[in-house]
Amino acid sequence: MRKIRKGDEVIVIAGKDKGKRGLVLRLVGEDRLYVENVNVAKKHQKPNPNTGTPGGIIDKEMPLHISNVAIFNPATGKGDRVGFKILEDGRKIRVFKSNGEAVDS
Repeated sequence: MRKIRKGDEVIVIAGKDKGKRGLVLRLVGEDRLYVENVNVAKKHQKPNPNTGTPGGIIDKEMPLHISNVAIFNPATGKGDRVGFKILEDGRKIRVFKSNGEAVDS
């Protein structure tokens, strides 16, 4: 089980986009992830008439290292660390370290 998953709201804690919040779009490998509207780079793209892609300068989201983001805790309004807890029925859930509340509703 991963501490940060697709669809989680995270806050960037290091780098040029420090303080920005967004949803995790996808995870790449063990330690990289894409966050919407964070770490955006300009890409010069050639037109491709076969696929109908226009040319020009486009904005492209680049991956971030997982250590540069923290999951957003709506109760405190800050980034938080994630831990695991095993319930009485044997299910394993993610919890916030600061207040012990479940991450998943």
